[in-house]
Amino acid sequence: MMRQRIIVGISGATGFQYGVKALQLLRGMNVEVHMVMSRGAELTRELETDYSREEVLELADVVHPITNLGASISSGSFRTVGMLVAPCSMRSLASIASAQSDNLLTRAADVVLKERRRLVLLARETPLNLAHIDNMRRVTEMGGIIFPPTPALYQRPTTVDQILTHTVGRALDLFGLEVPDLPRWGESHA
Repeated sequence: MMRQRIIVGISGATGFQYGVKALQLLRGMNVEVHMVMSRGAELTRELETDYSREEVLELADVVHPITNLGASISSGSFRTVGMLVAPCSMRSLASIASAQSDNLLTRAADVVLKERRRLVLLARETPLNLAHIDNMRRVTEMGGIIFPPTPALYQRPTTVDQILTHTVGRALDLFGLEVPDLPRWGESHA
């Protein structure tokens, strides 16, 4: 039986750590991870983290250059469970909402939508203007899921890593991928 595949896109919005956390959590699962990172994400990585480019790339099974519109993930015949964009910039959201496949990240998202697969966007921006809200509505109407990375404070997190893990773990739930020992409301873990 073929291993499940997922696409992880990392765009240039603040919150590069969400994408890294997704890659880290997926490493512990029997899932083939295909990653594409925007040019803006490269800048955000440098500004927000101490991760080297190589450290991030090593977390994925396959890394696709943002300019390679002929990559496997740009075709509907390449089967995946879907795509997580973490974080998702308002620029990427706008391109996805209007089906402008001008780079591999937005093309892969467009393919996921046209194939009726799961698309989850950790949209990172605040406050929102009407164009942002309208783009979120459009993506939702196309079957995508807008998942703002809002911390679950009822879990009483004590570290940033706990916040990242819970948020990304809940996003991965939407693909049927379960993060072991993820705290859940009404459940206790020994």
